Amino acid sequence: MMEETRDEAMTRAIDHAKAMGANAIISARYDSNDISDVMQEILVFGTAVVAHKVE
Repeated sequence: MMEETRDEAMTRAIDHAKAMGANAIISARYDSNDISDVMQEILVFGTAVVAHKVE
């Protein structure tokens, strides 16, 4: 279940970055916090950027 939750958090971060016009996320990290004895929240954060190929 935790793996699915991390995947969903990353998918949401990617979708949000795309909505802002970015095509990459750098320095992505995960964080988790206990909400209660039976629940945790998973956060993913990073910097959305527009990457260009240098020729």
